[in-house]
Amino acid sequence: MLKFLSRVKIEFNALDPRTASCIEFLAQCNSRRAKESNPTCEVDVKRVREERAPQITVTFVNGVEEVFDATATPAQSIRNLILEKGQHLETEQMFREAGEPWPVIIPDEELSQIALPTKPRKAEDKKQ
Repeated sequence: MLKFLSRVKIEFNALDPRTASCIEFLAQCNSRRAKESNPTCEVDVKRVREERAPQITVTFVNGVEEVFDATATPAQSIRNLILEKGQHLETEQMFREAGEPWPVIIPDEELSQIALPTKPRKAEDKKQ
């Protein structure tokens, strides 16, 4: 998960009962596997004194920053979103390294084409 991030900032009031998502996400960030995936990713924890909603801010390797309200978003959902966006970043990088334009523009006429079957149909399937 951390391999797609350059920075993680977790802010919460330790006395606030809504910090479960922050604590769980912090535990995921501090796991050995996560740290090994990107040892340069900064993980900052800020304990605040004022009463405000706990939040998690992640900065992707391409500089895009996203802020999550940790009271309304479970840690697993944040992790899944990071992985999904990370796969998108990997795909974009792969296209750029291959010299292909990004984003990929698919002409409308290709979108409306009917896809041919990928496997030949069996004789039993043809009878039905």
